[in-house]
Amino acid sequence: MDKKRLIAVVGPTASGKTALAVELAKKYNGEVVSADSMQIYKGMTIATAKPTPEEMRGIPHHLIDFLSPGERFSVADYVIIARQAIDDIISRNKMPILCGGTGLYVRSVVENISYTPVKTDEALRERLTERLERDGAEALIKEIEGFDPETAKTLNPGAKKRIVRALEIYKTTGITMSEQNRLSRQNESPYDTCEIGITFSDRQKLYDRINKRVDMMLKKGLVEEARAFYAGDTSVTSVGAIGYKELRPYLEGKEELSVCVERLKQETRRYAKRQLTWFRRDEYIHWIYADKCASVNEEAIKIIDSSGV
Repeated sequence: MDKKRLIAVVGPTASGKTALAVELAKKYNGEVVSADSMQIYKGMTIATAKPTPEEMRGIPHHLIDFLSPGERFSVADYVIIARQAIDDIISRNKMPILCGGTGLYVRSVVENISYTPVKTDEALRERLTERLERDGAEALIKEIEGFDPETAKTLNPGAKKRIVRALEIYKTTGITMSEQNRLSRQNESPYDTCEIGITFSDRQKLYDRINKRVDMMLKKGLVEEARAFYAGDTSVTSVGAIGYKELRPYLEGKEELSVCVERLKQETRRYAKRQLTWFRRDEYIHWIYADKCASVNEEAIKIIDSSGV
């Protein structure tokens, strides 16, 4: 079976993924498929750094701005519609370019992971979430280590939703998350993928970009967007977006804006670090160090052309 050609552009927040994806789309007659778990939501524009029409430069972008923040959305939902978007692009003899920093979204598409529906036990999830807040993430990770050491090794205290989900799956089905993951990878991927990752050899340069991006977001109206977000309907997924919860104490009159902004910058830097940790586990990613090469675009084109994709 001939595999479908696919390019993926990944990396931490503020690394320049969107700009590269657009350049590659122009070079290879492509369209971009977003792999960002928060850009899917309408109205959440500034906080999620959705590409502007100017940044898109006429290149169609799929799976952005199509869902109400009040609606839940899972990786299983994403895989279905991402595959549909990719197939549609290919049917028009164009190159699909998967672009985003949500590692689980990217891996699930590229590796053709299928998700067996696990019924959500809302009461159980609520109890587990309360335990996590009360006892701390480390305590729950230690519990997971008792029945699923493989998954426990991949968890960090910041991955709260995955920690709760690992416990929920096991307590609901009796199957560990690692075993479920193995079962989900039984089908061969239909894609011949060239994965490009953008990073920086000097981590501080990435952090400086993040700090500047936050400052720019504030100038664009992030505080007003956060206020509107909390005034509307939210879901358990949309409420996790970085950019709003860090500003909430200011909106409630509990803290100075400057304190909340520093927290937002810190949380965004931590998120970038977690993204890098996730992507570093993927041996198929071709890394480009943006601070060590003359042109990220030219380096990416060299990699893709030599890959045969």
